[in-house]
Amino acid sequence: MMFTSINPTTEACIGQVSAFDSRRIEQALAAAQGASVLWAETPLAERTRLLVSVGERLRTQQETLATLITTEMGKLRAEALAEIDKCAWVCDYYAEHAERMLADELIDTDATRSLVAYQPLGVWLAIMPWNFPFWQVFRCAAPALAAGNPVLLKHASNVPGCALAIERLFREAGAPDCLLQTLLIAGEQAEALVGDARIRGVSLTGSETAGRRVAAAAGASIKPSILELGGSDAFVVLADADVEQAATVAAKARFLNGGQSCIAAKRFILVPESADAFLAAFKAAAEALIPGDPLLPETTLPPLARSDLRDQLHAQVQASIAKGARLVTGGASLERPGWFYAPTVLDACAPGMPAYHEELFGPVAAIIRARDEADALRLANDSDFGLGGSVWSQDRTRGEAFARRMQCGCAFVNDMVKSDPRLPFGGIRNSGYGRELGLLGIRSFCNAKTLCIQ
Repeated sequence: MMFTSINPTTEACIGQVSAFDSRRIEQALAAAQGASVLWAETPLAERTRLLVSVGERLRTQQETLATLITTEMGKLRAEALAEIDKCAWVCDYYAEHAERMLADELIDTDATRSLVAYQPLGVWLAIMPWNFPFWQVFRCAAPALAAGNPVLLKHASNVPGCALAIERLFREAGAPDCLLQTLLIAGEQAEALVGDARIRGVSLTGSETAGRRVAAAAGASIKPSILELGGSDAFVVLADADVEQAATVAAKARFLNGGQSCIAAKRFILVPESADAFLAAFKAAAEALIPGDPLLPETTLPPLARSDLRDQLHAQVQASIAKGARLVTGGASLERPGWFYAPTVLDACAPGMPAYHEELFGPVAAIIRARDEADALRLANDSDFGLGGSVWSQDRTRGEAFARRMQCGCAFVNDMVKSDPRLPFGGIRNSGYGRELGLLGIRSFCNAKTLCIQ
């Protein structure tokens, strides 16, 4: 079996690597198990120095790594450069704050001394997606490694180059052998690995289907799992919003990474006072996007990462139109080389349509019209997902009150949803469970052990 990298812009093969056989998988597991004992006993200061060193290499190799991201999965070069910056930031963040986050937590009880100690669990399996091929890995690996756990990385099959580059970065930074290893294996093999006794936890970012399978395997093995799955984030524009600003940010929130983001705004919920002005501005922003080679600075619309993803997106658009959605703009693949899809806006989306219920993973926006503010909240929460949400109001108190009632893992007022190393990140409902980043993120990779001394 071979893993093939295909440039989404040119549709040309840019590389192939062989999948691991059973012997290499076993070698990796055994080596990671051996590394887990040594790394757990390594002083925290040495563990955090490794993260600093990795962050330095990310910055010095930023241009090369960004080009790799762009050619392998199609991200705009400017966005790829920003992704590498963010990976360096998360390394620096945990290097600076891990000592405080992992310090013993003293608790006043009847005992002479009581505390909670945060200790590593062992080898973690990280099953990661292609859409942010470096950031998703570092969001998991930086806190896991700081906490004292080795990581086995099973990356998406269409970005093997990125997976191997990440492993190389850690080796160059002086990481002990086998501390972070890439496994070139299929998804079914990764699912089977979850049950291996040497794997002590699993973190997955991916589809709802993959999440259900991995969660079932982890549950059967009685081991922790962290799932960050799909999203269909609501972007709510209230009557007193700055509509022009909201529409400008909405275009970025929807079309960032070609619309291929779990936390991209996908359902735009508008009250009557803001609807028409917002739609006009948003349509203009969508139609102003420039498709082309994502390595070029003038390009603002990249291709989708795979041809099957474009086909699936188009099927969702067509099914929504057939059920009554109004096509405002777009709605078709672009007639050019590469897996491009026109920026698309669907108005009057309603229950029963894919655009209302399903995640649209690409440059397609669903406009949903609410009767009033109370109805807007009902519509925002009428979803099987619960990753993020955004609400727009010039009254911050009003906006915060609305955001508190949104049923999701993170809600933003007058801004787009984004991840930040300082803030815990994750979802509810079919968007998953558990948290990465921030204090909760590093402790997700720990055994919170209670100690009582009489």
